[in-house]
Amino acid sequence: MYHPVKTGTGRSRPSDGGRVRRCRPTVALLLPVIAALPAYGLDAPPPFSVCVDFHCRTTAQVALSGAQWQRVGARFQSLATAGAEREAIRRAIALLETLAGRVAGTWRDKGRNVLVDGREGQLDCIAESRNTTTFLRLLENAGLLHWHSVEHRVRRRRWLVSEHWTAVIREHASGRLFSVDSWYLDNGQPPCIQPLADWRDARYPATCAVRAEEQ
Repeated sequence: MYHPVKTGTGRSRPSDGGRVRRCRPTVALLLPVIAALPAYGLDAPPPFSVCVDFHCRTTAQVALSGAQWQRVGARFQSLATAGAEREAIRRAIALLETLAGRVAGTWRDKGRNVLVDGREGQLDCIAESRNTTTFLRLLENAGLLHWHSVEHRVRRRRWLVSEHWTAVIREHASGRLFSVDSWYLDNGQPPCIQPLADWRDARYPATCAVRAEEQ
């Protein structure tokens, strides 16, 4: 698990005159600079497991090459805001779904719970939210996320028998929680990221293309 490095005390060494100069914290000011640094030199993550069927009953091992991981990291270059990072997360998740899908067979996955006889690699929201959380952890552990941290998955229950799961991220500055939901779209499509409160109420932006009967 990625652990952020603790910063110093913010004090400089005494000058020749014996006086101590105090420096104001600069971590927040440096975030845009850090995020703008190129993602070169990223080591590929260790092999990881992804779900390949409903309820994640079966998993497959995926190993990314250094070149593939560089493509993922490139999504996080030159970012200056938390909103830009959320868009980079969408594009990175889409790429990771594509890369993992070629190995695990989940490239066949269609949006929502499409049931086709003999179809392998079709995922439900349980499996999708687990895979998305796995991808988010890879990004976090690599130090690619500067404005967000990864939270536990969240379940929504409606109409007693209907439930839905999503991956979740937290924005550092505001503390706001965001849903990262890849279930509604086909494999390799950018997931829907929106405030978790809206997701709980099944209020979706137009880009999610969710019909009322499918909420």
